[in-house]
Amino acid sequence: MLKRFSLILAGVLSLSVGSVQAEEDAVSRLNQFVAEVSEFQAMFTQTVVDSEGNIVEQADGEFLLSRPGKFRWDYVTPYPQQIVADGQRIWFYDEDLEQITVKSQDETLADTPAGLLSGKSMPEDAYNITAVEKNDNLQWVELTPKDAESNFQRVQLGFDETGLQQMLMTDAFDQQTNLQFTEVKINPSLAADRFNFIPPAGVDVVGDAP
Repeated sequence: MLKRFSLILAGVLSLSVGSVQAEEDAVSRLNQFVAEVSEFQAMFTQTVVDSEGNIVEQADGEFLLSRPGKFRWDYVTPYPQQIVADGQRIWFYDEDLEQITVKSQDETLADTPAGLLSGKSMPEDAYNITAVEKNDNLQWVELTPKDAESNFQRVQLGFDETGLQQMLMTDAFDQQTNLQFTEVKINPSLAADRFNFIPPAGVDVVGDAP
């Protein structure tokens, strides 16, 4: 009986050590992405699922990131839209509605997954980070906000040897947004003007930002 108990105890201890190591690896993998990836380019497919598991939205397009503080989402289907963050302002352009909304970037992106990817600080400053096991050959990390009043519950990032491949966000209402990236390019030397937004002539601009 004592030998059996010793074996069980050893197994529990090995699992605990493995769990700690996995979490340390997860933090390291995420911090490596933040520290080494100054630019990121990929095509994306976005699927939004409600709390009951029903697909409520699907879209695709191109994502560009230039750290710190700049990114753009160019939605192609089902409707052409652009979201451009230039470092000070964030622009939302709905081509079909011919309307642009502009807001302060710092206020809009504070404590959001978009701010996480494009920000200057290290993730562990604002998030609790753990490793997540999934059967898909990706290395997953889960981030939960330290701020209890955050507008989302958690975000999971899936990496392979080439970089970020998936992003899964769960908001405060249990709605999930799944982003899958393809044609990923790391530090591709993006032109600076890709992150400048000039409102087209005749399009209404709503909002007030610096």
